[in-house]
Amino acid sequence: MVRFDLTIQLDYRIITPSDFVFNIQPANTAHQRVVWESLATMPPGVNRNEDQDAFGNRYLRLHSQPGNLRVTYDAIVDVRHHFDIPADVCETPVGELPSSVLPYIYPSRFCQSDRLVNVAWEQFAGMAPGYARVAAVRDWVNAHVQFKPGASSPSTSAVDTHRERVGVCRDYAHLMITLLRALNIPARFVTSIDYGADPALGPTDFHATVEAYLGGRWYLFDPSGISPRMGLIRIGTGYDASDCAFATIFGTVESTMPMVRIAATTDRFEGLVEPFRHDYAVSTDPGPELARCDANAYPAAMPFVTERRESVAGE
Repeated sequence: MVRFDLTIQLDYRIITPSDFVFNIQPANTAHQRVVWESLATMPPGVNRNEDQDAFGNRYLRLHSQPGNLRVTYDAIVDVRHHFDIPADVCETPVGELPSSVLPYIYPSRFCQSDRLVNVAWEQFAGMAPGYARVAAVRDWVNAHVQFKPGASSPSTSAVDTHRERVGVCRDYAHLMITLLRALNIPARFVTSIDYGADPALGPTDFHATVEAYLGGRWYLFDPSGISPRMGLIRIGTGYDASDCAFATIFGTVESTMPMVRIAATTDRFEGLVEPFRHDYAVSTDPGPELARCDANAYPAAMPFVTERRESVAGE
C-alpha cells in the first residue's frame, strides 16, 4: 500500500461576484481511501457545498464576493494496487463488455476516435489483442508526441495533437484514448496528483493519465511517462478532460498556478512502500479475477461505424 500526504492551495483575485466548481478532492474507491482531510477557505465565511457525480468525482462549489480567495485542501490518502503479469491480461470482446463500459468505446468531445480509425488500424490491427497491444499504443504516443508546455490549449483535441505532434499530459492522454477507442478498446481519462515525477519538469501539478478496460478491470497507463503509476492519486474520471477540470469558474477572476505538495510515507512494519516504476500491469479498480489470455480466443473486430444524421436547414 502507498500512503500519500497531500496539500493543494489555490489563490484567486475575484473582480466580480463569482461561482467556482472545484474537482480537487481525491476520489474514495474500493482501492483508494481518504483517511483524513481538511478543507479551509480564506476568508472563512465563503458559501460552499459539496456533491458527487455519476463518475464518483467529488465537487466543491463556492460562491465568493470580490476580493482575495484562498482554498487550502489537506489530505492523507491510502492507495492499494492490484498487479498482474501483462501476458495474462486480455482484451474484452465488444459483445462481452458491461453496459456501464460501452460508452467508453465511443467518440467524445476531445477524443474523436471516428476520425482516427484508419491511423489506429494501420498501426495496431496486426497485433494480437491484449495488454501488449495497449502498451504499444502508449509507446507509440510517447514516441510521436513531444512534451512542450504552452504548445496546446484547453480546446486542443486528439486530432490536433496527432497533426501537431506536441502537447502536455492532457494531450498525450487524449490521443492514446482516441486510438484505443478506434480499436474498440474502452478507455477513459483520469486526472491525478502525481508523485515521483522528474523535478526538472517543474513543480508538482495535476496530471492526466489513461485507464484501459481489459479483462474485466481498468488498468493504468501514462503515455507521457512522467510519473510512476503507483505514484498517482485519483482525482477525477471521465470520457475526456471536459469531465475532469480541476476548476470551473463563472465570473471575472485572476488566478495563479496551483500550489501542490505531495509526499509518500514509508513504513515496512505497516506495509507502506514508496511508489516505484515497474513493468507489471497495475490497476486500482476492484475487477474480477482474470483468466489467462488466449490471443486466438476471438478474431479482431472491424472498426466501429457510428451512424450520424446531418441536421437539415429548417429543422
